[in-house]
Amino acid sequence: MGSAILTEPADRGAMRGATSCRHCGSPLDVSLVDLGKSPLCQTVLTEQGLSEPEVFYPLHARVCTRCWLVQIPEFVPPDDIFSEYAYFSAYSDSWVEHARQYADMIVARLSLTSDDLVVELASNDGYLLQHFLPHGVPVLGIDPAKNVAEAAVARGVPTLVEFFGLDLARRLVDEGRRPRLVLGNNVLAQVPDLNDFVAGVKELLAEGGTATFEFPHLATLVEHLEYDTIYHEHFSYFSLFSIREIFGSQGLAVVDVEEIPTHGGSLRVYFAHAEEGRDVGPAVAAVIDREDAAGLRDVRTYRDFTEGVEMSKRVLLELLIGARAAGRQVAGYGAPGKGNTLLNYCGIRSDLLPYTVDRNPYKQGKFTPGTQIPIHPPEAIAETRPDLILILPWNLAPEISSQLAYTSEWGAELVVPIPRAEVFAPGTVPRQGPSA
Repeated sequence: MGSAILTEPADRGAMRGATSCRHCGSPLDVSLVDLGKSPLCQTVLTEQGLSEPEVFYPLHARVCTRCWLVQIPEFVPPDDIFSEYAYFSAYSDSWVEHARQYADMIVARLSLTSDDLVVELASNDGYLLQHFLPHGVPVLGIDPAKNVAEAAVARGVPTLVEFFGLDLARRLVDEGRRPRLVLGNNVLAQVPDLNDFVAGVKELLAEGGTATFEFPHLATLVEHLEYDTIYHEHFSYFSLFSIREIFGSQGLAVVDVEEIPTHGGSLRVYFAHAEEGRDVGPAVAAVIDREDAAGLRDVRTYRDFTEGVEMSKRVLLELLIGARAAGRQVAGYGAPGKGNTLLNYCGIRSDLLPYTVDRNPYKQGKFTPGTQIPIHPPEAIAETRPDLILILPWNLAPEISSQLAYTSEWGAELVVPIPRAEVFAPGTVPRQGPSA
């Protein structure tokens, strides 16, 4: 869950209005969902910014029916999005624990030693690479956001403040730095030039090495109506089928896959140099088969998605409007990128959600983009004692529900908005949809 490591598109003008697939160039004539216009969601506004114009960009996800990559056009240069980033991974306890478990697992699985190198693309604030240090395994982070990279260095994680692509990979190889493990968690969605990025991974990875990438699974996005995970900083949305197509075109083979609960349902995919001919685990075919059963290569599946999203919006608005009409006090928890997509698409402003809170000091005292909802420290919940708390980072609902267990003292209730707004008691978890 890091900042993006991106490559600059060769023809930015063409990319901005793109109606052809960023991987294979096929026409994008099937719509997944049109969410209208929205500001950049991984930003926050200062008080001064409230009186200044905001820029809104079209947010329309389309489907390539050749490689089945779901995508939105690139409207904003990566430098404008990622050179300074508002997301710090270390503020989620469950995400840091996920990173620790991954590090312990992969060190054992690959028998990594002090003679090996691990490179993470989109290393953010060092939340993951820090867990390799106790094993004595050398690490290198790469991230274009200077502010989060400084936090990583403070944790003892050496970090290059650069965008990643084939050029940087060649430079690292020339310096003798070829990792046995290349990894990237939740970065692929933030790469506009996928082909150059994956070519860089191919160039950088040592012979006999392994690359792993984690990303939210398109199957769960569709099944659970996770439309709020669509935003301008996320250019692409992946099935295992599309990932196999993209990486395979650059000489990297999918050799294994794990289904993991993060972000409501993600894949961790293992890659190796195709020419090495490694055995492919049975899970790969099994996931592809389930994707086909779910209709991920059937245009009818995507045409039904918009109807479900519109229903989800109506249910949430009815809940919030009803609560405010009844005199109940409402607050939000979290100010994530996905929350900003949801707030803007649903038209939720401070009349329905007077404020939200966030553990990240970078966001506190500022305002959500577009909807201009104040962001306070978490202590505001105890001070104002709201009746209803809307959890915007619903993928962390179990962790946040536990943190908010104390609100049951005054009878507060919690809400997750996806796939349908559901009210549940603090200290418990929602019944439906994703819960991790």
